[in-house]
Amino acid sequence: MTTRSIFAPGWGQDAAGRDQDERQIALEYLAEAWNSAEDDGVESAALAHASLFAALATLVKLHGDDATAELIANLPDRIRTGEYNLDRNLQ
Repeated sequence: MTTRSIFAPGWGQDAAGRDQDERQIALEYLAEAWNSAEDDGVESAALAHASLFAALATLVKLHGDDATAELIANLPDRIRTGEYNLDRNLQ
């Protein structure tokens, strides 16, 4: 497990029990790979774009084009409300 994770430790709080634990473990694996890539000189922006592509391609494969497009259509509001802001303070 990495201690340099760029991700907030409370990620996935809406998921229940086992799903939350599994998502947290997955996020820790991704953070470790992210940190290793940065140590090797890969830029954060390149990692972010590659991660988005991989995530979207996987969601399309698992759930189809329409379901993935519906999920993505909700992202602007979630982004604007700070859900993905790592610097925000949760009260």
